[in-house]
Amino acid sequence: MYQCRDLLKGFAYKCIKGSVDVAVSEVVNDSRKITRDCLFICIHGAKFDGHTAAADAVRQGAAVLVVSHDVALPDGADVTVIRVGDTRYAMAFISANYFGNPAEHMKIIGVTGTKGKTTTAYFVKYILERAGYKVGLVGTVETIIGEKVIPSQNTTPESFVLQQYFKEMKEAGCQVVVMEASSQGFKMHRTQGFVFDYGIFTNIEPDHIAPDEHATFEEYLACKAMLFRQCKVGIVNCDDRHWEEITKGHVCALETYGFDEHADLRGSDLKLVTGAGYLGIDFRVSGLMNMEIQTDIPGKFNAYNALTAIAICRHFGVQEQDIQNALLGAKVKGRIEMVKVSKDFTLMIDYAHNAMALESLLVSLREYHPNRLVCLFGCGGNRSKLRRYEMGEVSGRLADLTIITSDNPRFEEPEDIIADIRAGIGKTDGEYIEICDRREAIKYAITHGQKGDIIVLAGKGHEDYQEIRGVKYPMDERVIIQEILDECAADRR
Repeated sequence: MYQCRDLLKGFAYKCIKGSVDVAVSEVVNDSRKITRDCLFICIHGAKFDGHTAAADAVRQGAAVLVVSHDVALPDGADVTVIRVGDTRYAMAFISANYFGNPAEHMKIIGVTGTKGKTTTAYFVKYILERAGYKVGLVGTVETIIGEKVIPSQNTTPESFVLQQYFKEMKEAGCQVVVMEASSQGFKMHRTQGFVFDYGIFTNIEPDHIAPDEHATFEEYLACKAMLFRQCKVGIVNCDDRHWEEITKGHVCALETYGFDEHADLRGSDLKLVTGAGYLGIDFRVSGLMNMEIQTDIPGKFNAYNALTAIAICRHFGVQEQDIQNALLGAKVKGRIEMVKVSKDFTLMIDYAHNAMALESLLVSLREYHPNRLVCLFGCGGNRSKLRRYEMGEVSGRLADLTIITSDNPRFEEPEDIIADIRAGIGKTDGEYIEICDRREAIKYAITHGQKGDIIVLAGKGHEDYQEIRGVKYPMDERVIIQEILDECAADRR
């Protein structure tokens, strides 16, 4: 049992009924999981307001209710009612207290920004593990706790789940946790209840501006900026024009990195490297550390991701050689993930699934001067049509050949989605073909690859399924590629 008073530490509240000196069996934030003597947090979600379940929770034996406004209670209800300004904010602290404040026993790294969060987080994990640290990871793709891998639903989980993960990481012996900190995570108070040891800002561009996300870019930026009022050391990319705005009002020590000559940790002499079916980057690091870096993940933006990781890992006393070796072999599933299929051309898988990400990727790959830049992609069903038009226009403008195919059609017809993409490409002079079956589209791309081509399979990235009418069917592009190579080899025999 837990003492209610102990669970309420760290935030302001008012006990409007009962007593905080009551025993609590567990903490619950889902009205379907009420148990006797539990503390029930009434959360106002997108589709359901937990406050409407308060009376039923009391009838089922809840000992404490945490609310942000008045609730109807059964006559003579014997229950403690705690009033707070925001139940999501309170939940973060209650969850941390409930799980024993595990973040206090590990170093917590939070990475925020529009692009680069996932790659940076994996880079940090690789480097620190090579240096002997045991590292947990919370991110867009997955949460990793020792040998346990949990597919992610949100980039930053709800505070209750996050604190549960922290507890498991502590028990698994993790010394460090690197996590992606999303703007939604800040907005929904998922990252309250603990302090980040290191807060990282990669970059910011207009994104997630939608009715269910952020009303304006200013709100989006303000949510990202919250990190620098919740961390001990802030590490920011000073090449981003918004860096001073996003750190305004910071309460942490501040360091900068970038290719600007005034950065505390500076990158310079960036070179793009090409080989047989291979792309990479080389650059020099100076300032707070001094070394040469090579990595076989291409694109100038990955120089920033690598530089970000170096800026973080230097705080852990990692030797230069360990950093160099880790970055040379670092791979991130679905993020410019090169798959060796030929010495003549380069094939890669990337998660770029909106116009901004696709444009950044294709612009970076153009700098390698390919014979042809071939872009294969589709768009998700039951999502904004604007994304389809925009991605079609971007690919038509930047790729030499676009192969339009299916992604996750969900409850739409793939042909209808393809037609929308075609409309976007139609605004350009770009060449394209349509192959609805994604497997056949990939086979076409591989079997028609020319010497010096760069071929990008965009949109799926780390996903290993295709969602059609509510069912997720297995579809891993890596498996498909190998099957196609085996078929081609068999045909030659």
